[in-house]
Amino acid sequence: MDSLEKTEGTPYTPQVYAEIQEKAESGHFRVVGTGRSRSLPTFDDLTLIPCSLSRVPLEAFYEQCTTTTTLGTRFAAQPLELSTPVTIAGMGAKLLPQAVRAALAYGAARAGILYTTGHGGMLAAEREYAKLLSYEVLPSRIGFNPRHLIRADVIELVSVRGVSPSIGMPQQDDQGPGQPLGSAQETAYSRLSHSPTRHPDWVGPDDLPKKVEELREATDWQAPIIVKISAAHVFDDVQLAAKAGADIVTVEGMEAGASTGPAILNEHTGVPGIAAVCQARRALEVLGLEDEVNLILCGGIRSGADVAKALALGADAVSIGTAALVSLEPWAGQVTAQGEEAGAAQCADYAASAEERDSAPPPNLPADLPGFDEAAYRLANFITSLTQEIQLLARACGKANVHDLEAEDLRALSLEASLITNVPLVGMETVVGR
Repeated sequence: MDSLEKTEGTPYTPQVYAEIQEKAESGHFRVVGTGRSRSLPTFDDLTLIPCSLSRVPLEAFYEQCTTTTTLGTRFAAQPLELSTPVTIAGMGAKLLPQAVRAALAYGAARAGILYTTGHGGMLAAEREYAKLLSYEVLPSRIGFNPRHLIRADVIELVSVRGVSPSIGMPQQDDQGPGQPLGSAQETAYSRLSHSPTRHPDWVGPDDLPKKVEELREATDWQAPIIVKISAAHVFDDVQLAAKAGADIVTVEGMEAGASTGPAILNEHTGVPGIAAVCQARRALEVLGLEDEVNLILCGGIRSGADVAKALALGADAVSIGTAALVSLEPWAGQVTAQGEEAGAAQCADYAASAEERDSAPPPNLPADLPGFDEAAYRLANFITSLTQEIQLLARACGKANVHDLEAEDLRALSLEASLITNVPLVGMETVVGR
């Protein structure tokens, strides 16, 4: 009998069997660049309860449902005004073709939402095309430029990212020489070996307020400050970020993809977004800051239903990454396959010095790169569709503003979801176990 057939119905599935063989052959742990493959509790485990006799739904033909979202009013002189409660997440931008980064920025501008630069600093094209731009301050400091920082509309201070900490290159020894890495693996391990485990500008939570203050002074208190955390010790971390003076806290659930990350951490660390948003909301309520500090949920958002349920559980907005990239297909895939050269002539060169990037003229991608404008239009269309879906669900629940969605509008479809969210199980008026 084939060895793979023997594993059926046991913990040693064909996938596990293949992974063991792969590790035995290479002598290295696996590195992946996507989200989790394992089954997790998701927003699909919740359902929204529409109006009937006890509540009156809104009529779409003449009753408006507002999606306008204001973020960062706590301390910033110029808070954000978004058309809908969706933002574009910072991604592994150095691995994305520059043309794709510009298309994401342009599409976000057309949709009236926030675009985030991601890993690797800011391109001239991103600032040129993005109407609202968030500049990520990352632990690696790769591509960091103070001149770009002060041109941003929002500053996002990223702390530890649990899915891609520093690991260093695997050490070879006499007991286990391993096998040479392929080019793709070498690139992945090289990125990890240069990615700090924690932010070098603070050694503990007591230093975080100093960093937030530094960024506020650099931007003359104009731009909102986001503190972005991985969903781990959510309750404590959100409170620390809020106490440090953040205008907005972004919590990244374990569903979030990583440009490069060890598979073992990708699959076995973190908290799902459905639980993280509930913990984060409770943390702000304990401090009495739920109306002052805004909350953004990042990771695994796919549809308007996910957004509506996140809002009902306490988020003020969501951030999307993978879904935004998927909306650009097949154009983004073609550009990626062609390599960085496909957009290098039209974008400021990432490898250039800071002075050269600053002095480079704005790119003219729509005229020079076939499909660029259509790709941005596709992203804007996707955001429009998300907005329409959120409105449909909010109207069905009798809400004239999507931010009026609340936990009372939800019911859990599983015991697990009820326990995690404190939402009653369908057919019940009390939370399971309470």
